[in-house]
Amino acid sequence: MQAYFFRRLLLIIPTFIGVTLLVFAMTRFVPGGPVERMIAQMQQQTQDGGRAVNSQISQTLSQDQIDELNAFYGLDKPVIEAYWDWLNRLVRLDLGESSRYYEPVWDMIVERLPISLFYGFWTFIISYLVSIPLGVLKALKHGGKMDNVSSVMIFTGYALPNYVVAVLLISIFSFQLEWLPMGGFVGDDFDYLDFWDKVWNITQHAVLPMICYVIGDFAILTMTMKNSLLENLAADYVKTAMAKGLSFKQAVTRHAFRNSVIPIASHLGNVVSVFVAGSFLIEVVFDIDGIGLLGYDALMERDYPVVMGILAVSSILLMLGNILSDLCVALVDPRVKFGA
Repeated sequence: MQAYFFRRLLLIIPTFIGVTLLVFAMTRFVPGGPVERMIAQMQQQTQDGGRAVNSQISQTLSQDQIDELNAFYGLDKPVIEAYWDWLNRLVRLDLGESSRYYEPVWDMIVERLPISLFYGFWTFIISYLVSIPLGVLKALKHGGKMDNVSSVMIFTGYALPNYVVAVLLISIFSFQLEWLPMGGFVGDDFDYLDFWDKVWNITQHAVLPMICYVIGDFAILTMTMKNSLLENLAADYVKTAMAKGLSFKQAVTRHAFRNSVIPIASHLGNVVSVFVAGSFLIEVVFDIDGIGLLGYDALMERDYPVVMGILAVSSILLMLGNILSDLCVALVDPRVKFGA
């Protein structure tokens, strides 16, 4: 087993290089890079000032100045050479400097990391604490009224995109009823509150975004748990256990349940990337200054150093999460033996 996980760890390196090299090359060929954005902003400022503006870029910046900007951002080098320089800096945890804010990308990610971790952690806890018991209950009450009603609600929520749910929740609970804040991680007066008022303030702001975060995983985990348990309840080993004198409840808790959580355990590692990456659209709708909103703004503003930094962090976490999934499956299911 140790050899298997060692190979999986080594496989992270070529996978990471392939993913980041592909995206890095795309940022070089997609029009509208940081230099073009800077020139467009200068032209817009000139227009706002009421001065005549020629459509030619050369009247905004000379070619020598444009070449210096390209050299500053590393856009004058071939793709492979520029990628190699970026990779060397990455090893030293140097993700470069934002072309929009002129701040170190690593500092920008670390600054917003606690917010994304907050939502990722509670999404994980709430999803599993609710989905597993509900999935078990739906399996035991299969075909009943409770199962049918909950299935309609679950699939309705799953069918709606989370950003649509976000807009709907804001319209009802924030705009019409005025029960909860419309967005943000904390209120404007947060720094002046005492400890428990701060906790309440964060909770109020977190309710609506948390619903949107949970709703997708909630449906998948619940139905996975239900279907897995139904399959195990129909297995011969459960019938044999009951034939030997175990009650139905004992057969479920001692045998069927443990085997039924194996698919759930395989999904466990996939939520690791959510801890950091969050959701771009949810954070945009609720104006939550996390990594998701940072990534969205970076894409819109062609801030490619930030895009590559977030991609690097999320890619590594996702690959480590897949290895964690294998570990969880091995812990839950003793029958699993990874080849040497």
